[in-house]
Amino acid sequence: MPIENIYSIDFFYDLLYIMFLVGLVVFVSLYFVDAGYGKMRSEKWGPAINNKVGWFLMECPVFFVVLYLYFKSFPLYGGVTKMAPYWLFFLIFEFHYFQRSFIFPFLLKGKGKMPLLIMLLSVAWNLINGYIQGYWLFHLAPQYYPELYTPSWVLTPQFIIGTIIFFTGWIINMHSDHVIRHLRKPGDTNHYLPKKGMYKYVTSANYLGEITEWLGFAILTWSLAGLLFFWFSCCNLVPRSHAIYKKYEEEFPDEFDRKKLKRIIPFIY
Repeated sequence: MPIENIYSIDFFYDLLYIMFLVGLVVFVSLYFVDAGYGKMRSEKWGPAINNKVGWFLMECPVFFVVLYLYFKSFPLYGGVTKMAPYWLFFLIFEFHYFQRSFIFPFLLKGKGKMPLLIMLLSVAWNLINGYIQGYWLFHLAPQYYPELYTPSWVLTPQFIIGTIIFFTGWIINMHSDHVIRHLRKPGDTNHYLPKKGMYKYVTSANYLGEITEWLGFAILTWSLAGLLFFWFSCCNLVPRSHAIYKKYEEEFPDEFDRKKLKRIIPFIY
């Protein structure tokens, strides 16, 4: 495909709608096949690499794609994308992925491994998603919808509410990851049911935080691109939360009966 084709509005929307359908396929599939990483890691997924290296390699592409698309936009639209809404979109998105790419992997404990295939599939998704988010926000929106993200956008209910939801999700995500990392003391190999923070209500509090973040991002950008990210996050993480729930239920049946935990949405699912 000629490189100029990926910068066409038709290609963008075709890819956007295809990825909505791919998300549905992923959602259904993951109720029958466990994603083979983390607690669900399985040898059937083939060769594996170091967990820290895998997380770094699969998360950093989206950071660099959005970085490139943002700075590439400066000379194209008369500096429009330097206005507050655009650089706030950029900072909020990259804030998440800087932590996921350059901090989170190196906080992981132990010598766990990640299937190479899972890492490669994640790289593919992150490249596609980085293109969709960055191209919409920093190229299509200023070129075709210049009246949308004017400076006053930061005072709209969508931006204010979405930003609050995003950072609420980020806090839940960070705290939940912290809880998981500190479940065991050095040298301890026992398994434990996490109980702090949102783990009082769900078994996948870290996933709850992540889908909350991208719900917020979809609202604060008020875009199909943002909606796709939220949709795909749900399609990936909701069925995975079910698998984790079933695993914990088998390991800690007495605590499950007493706590009445849910999978990923408190009091609901």
